[in-house]
Amino acid sequence: MVCRTTIIVFAILYLLALIAFLTGTFGWLGQERDPLSGVFLLPLGLPWILVADSISESAKPWFAALAPVLNLLALVLICRWAHGLRR
Repeated sequence: MVCRTTIIVFAILYLLALIAFLTGTFGWLGQERDPLSGVFLLPLGLPWILVADSISESAKPWFAALAPVLNLLALVLICRWAHGLRR
């Protein structure tokens, strides 16, 4: 139950941060373009964001947008592993 709730909450936070990033980057819904629109993705993508220095400048925003997916995948795998131990 705790694992499922954690995964759902993380996924919702990620989707909200991704929507804010895309809205600010492309100026959707009449929003002005904002270079700081991806700031909410940074804490969700840690520790993967720390390796972003080795990525080209043009790919950094997209890496920051996809880094939380790695954490979400890790959460799913950890929960499956923990659930398998309980059986």
